[in-house]
Amino acid sequence: MHNEKEFEGFKSPMRLYKSMSLSAILLISTVLLALAAYGLWAPDLSLGELQKRYDSTSSNVVNVDGMRIHYKDTGPQDAPVLLLLHGFGSSLQTWDVWAGSLAQKYRVIRLDLPGFGLTGPSPSNDYSELSDVNTLTQFVDKLGVSDLSVIGHSMGGKIAWTFAAAHPDRVKALVLMAPDGFPQPEAIGTKPYAMPAIMGLMKYCLPSYFVRKSIEPAFADASALDDKMVSRYHDMLRAPGVRAAILERGHQTIYTDPVPRLKKIKAPTLLLWGEEDKMIPSSNATSYAGVLAQSKTVFIPKLGHLLHEEQADIGLAQLVEFLDARLLNAK
Repeated sequence: MHNEKEFEGFKSPMRLYKSMSLSAILLISTVLLALAAYGLWAPDLSLGELQKRYDSTSSNVVNVDGMRIHYKDTGPQDAPVLLLLHGFGSSLQTWDVWAGSLAQKYRVIRLDLPGFGLTGPSPSNDYSELSDVNTLTQFVDKLGVSDLSVIGHSMGGKIAWTFAAAHPDRVKALVLMAPDGFPQPEAIGTKPYAMPAIMGLMKYCLPSYFVRKSIEPAFADASALDDKMVSRYHDMLRAPGVRAAILERGHQTIYTDPVPRLKKIKAPTLLLWGEEDKMIPSSNATSYAGVLAQSKTVFIPKLGHLLHEEQADIGLAQLVEFLDARLLNAK
């Protein structure tokens, strides 16, 4: 039989565990109270409030696998379709200037990707490449779109070329703006968006100053980043569940070898890069151009990673020239 002393070793760890749990709760509570006291506490904004600020008559919602996809669909409905995909931490509003111009002669569809903006978190909590492509495929199918051209920036560029590789006969033209997803060989298997554990505080504490400092490196000239833009990024990061979804996507994303998939792409491709991109260096364009069957590379001087927001007109002119020649003026 066991005597009481034999169980003392179990009693002590259990008491320690309970004590640690209580201490952790008290610590978290203290931190949150301190954040609130210093005005750093930043809870999620309500979907209703964000809709008041950013919804418009062109805003729509479609259900894809239980996920409420927020999108805008503008321009002539019988015109060639352009699908615009934003980057990491962004939203469909990043395309406001370009979409307004392109919609004069194209049908322009832009969406908040899963885990971002007014779409919010995926119910499945799956942010893998396969899930992104499946979601986009169902999305365009529900809109009755068969053939389309895809424009993607940064993370959205990676999703764009992954989609084009999965559907080579549907994608008629491809525009990759500083696309992610072509790692150095030694980086294959790593997590490019992984964040240190302390970034978990972002779910509770998100000063606008921090948002500004996070975006500034994406500009060659930080003075082009105005308060309205910072407020929009700040608001969209505080959409319900978005910060937790961003952290989860960062945890799930793993670099893989892009070459086999890039070789499947048939569409003529424009590689568009700001020469002063500090986030994804313009030298990566050479790697893409060496694999893609049909590609044209354009470097834009004195612009950074967010070239379509820093000086929208410059990149837009290159984009329109490329698209018109292949979608409107092709014999």
